[in-house]
Amino acid sequence: MKKTIFSLALYLALSACGSNERVSKEVFEQVNRSMEVKKLSESEIIQAAMVWGEEISKESQEQLMAALKKAIADEGVPGAIEFCNVNALPIVREVGEKHGVTVRRVSMKYRNPEDKPLPEEEALLDAYTYNSENGIKNEPNIQRIQNGDILLFTKAIVIPDAFCLNCHGSIDKEISPETAQKLKNLYPEDKATGHKVGDLRGMWSIGLPKKELIKRL
Repeated sequence: MKKTIFSLALYLALSACGSNERVSKEVFEQVNRSMEVKKLSESEIIQAAMVWGEEISKESQEQLMAALKKAIADEGVPGAIEFCNVNALPIVREVGEKHGVTVRRVSMKYRNPEDKPLPEEEALLDAYTYNSENGIKNEPNIQRIQNGDILLFTKAIVIPDAFCLNCHGSIDKEISPETAQKLKNLYPEDKATGHKVGDLRGMWSIGLPKKELIKRL
């Protein structure tokens, strides 16, 4: 196919020279576009997935934190618990839909049962947990799933500061009795308390369709 296209380009050029006619810029650009075959190495694809995954996880985190801080300012911590119960998952899903990917926050110590890790996520979360418990720095990761059609970007989520302990700290210490009661009412199987600043909270799990990734390159 390449040989045929090259021959066509050469024929056009020679014909133009022979007839003293100038081949238009548009024709040359069309031929050059036809000749261009995008060849990407696996390392280039992985690097692009890392960059895209970082962008989406950052956007998701910023959207969540902005909405949560507004809810706390408007309704206090107990009211923000109700807000998250209704809106946290839709906010994350909306970011995913915007980019044509799936976005999840998963944790072994989940609050919402929908944040329980899937089998392909659990092994990665186990690795992040092991690293965290042994002083090993956690790095973002890419794994191929679904026969390589999806690149799964994962990134550790840690408790960044005392602000988060209003909902994820210790009962009757950082978490007020009113907030604790709200958590009990909305999340009877809540596992997401007892954290300290710097603790592993869970991980971002972002499924990037390979075809959508390549379109971006």
